[in-house]
Amino acid sequence: MFFRKKIDRVVNVKKAEERFEKDMENVTLEKNDRLAMVLAAMLVFIPACLLILGIFALVIYLFFFRFL
Repeated sequence: MFFRKKIDRVVNVKKAEERFEKDMENVTLEKNDRLAMVLAAMLVFIPACLLILGIFALVIYLFFFRFL
């Protein structure tokens, strides 16, 4: 089967989580890794939130303020 490993991860969640925890034990974060993760999250979530707010503002404008 083509995607056997991916299917096993979905079916055997507990086994996949145990393997992930075992792999992450050896990983240590460097000094600025946390800052990099926060900045990356901001680069992803802020534009998405602004897009959603813009859509809401457009809908509110079209429903309430278009005829003023």
